[in-house]
Amino acid sequence: MTDDRIMTIREMCDAYDVTPRTLRFYEAKELLFPIREGQKRLFTKRDRARLKLILRGKRFGFSLEEIRQLLDLYHMGDQQQTQLARTYEIAQQRLSDMEAQRDELNQAIDELKEQMRWGEKMLASMDQSKRAAE
Repeated sequence: MTDDRIMTIREMCDAYDVTPRTLRFYEAKELLFPIREGQKRLFTKRDRARLKLILRGKRFGFSLEEIRQLLDLYHMGDQQQTQLARTYEIAQQRLSDMEAQRDELNQAIDELKEQMRWGEKMLASMDQSKRAAE
């Protein structure tokens, strides 16, 4: 497969593990711009590159608006310096948010484990009392 090959919606779905609905959604949000031939959508190398960035951004928790802004910065003519700098800023904030969420989740997990240990002790104590009464 050459890099410049045009892909159908089915080929895109298979290659990137997305649904046709997802591709149509990104097109409607003006994140992808497939060539239209009647009802057919044909995706270029540019669409594939944009989809990779969209999917990566979504995996990292970027909003669609943040992703759109980053994609729009690509054509500023500064060798992507502005795009990279803005991506780094958003990524720094997202990493900070993710680490805070992780810390909160770790705390909740520790608290739940402690409650479960207490519950186990209570159940064992009740079971022992029940056996003693028999």
